[in-house]
Amino acid sequence: MIGIYDSGSGGLSVLREILKILPREKYVYFADNAFCPYGEKTPEFIRQRGRIITEYLMSCGADIIVIACNTATGAAISTLRKEYSGVPFIGMEPAVKPAALSSKSGVIGVLATAGTLKASKYLNNKGIYESDVKIVEHVGVGFVELVEKGILDGPVAEKIVRASLLPLLDEGADRIVLGCTHYPFLIAPISRIAGPSVEIIDPAPAVARQLHNVMEPRGLLHSDAGPELPDISLVASGDDASEKRILELVIKNINNQ
Repeated sequence: MIGIYDSGSGGLSVLREILKILPREKYVYFADNAFCPYGEKTPEFIRQRGRIITEYLMSCGADIIVIACNTATGAAISTLRKEYSGVPFIGMEPAVKPAALSSKSGVIGVLATAGTLKASKYLNNKGIYESDVKIVEHVGVGFVELVEKGILDGPVAEKIVRASLLPLLDEGADRIVLGCTHYPFLIAPISRIAGPSVEIIDPAPAVARQLHNVMEPRGLLHSDAGPELPDISLVASGDDASEKRILELVIKNINNQ
């Protein structure tokens, strides 16, 4: 079983990509929405939530865990790997590398939470490429809250997205890295405001491939014997209405492909 957790609905954008590769595995998805957003929480708070959620996912039978949250990855994954050494953890990483290597303007923009932009994992990654390209950053102010409310497009979403995206575009960014798993659910207004000349980069497909690559040599893949429809248990620390609604959209999207 694959365990996945996030501060809320955002990690469902990662699950969406995982289901494209591993549609017949069993999943338990934990939305820690009682404490969402994580972006301004302390690293120790996020680590403690990670311990609690890891224990829960393991009790459900998870034998590999995806931390489908950039902020939680930055704050907790090293600790969790040490404390739960028998469980493989897959984390998120803002896709600075592909953005830097493909940029034509020499400027890339990173949209992320405050916690992600301060995390050593991101800062180390940024340090590798900032001598080759200009990296401009902005917190997606209000983005997580939009997704948790199920407001994925329309005038309200566009106004909020525009306020955080325009500073990056004004700097000349032709690649926008989505550094929070909630943000891909706002791809419609992001793409519309950015325009066709700007590429939006979501790291979730690479995370899905990494999950497969880690599971295969460990003998954790069970897709051949799994159900034809996705087997997903959804758990939330708070009200799960938003997660249920977005999960329905994710599954509908998969089934229509």
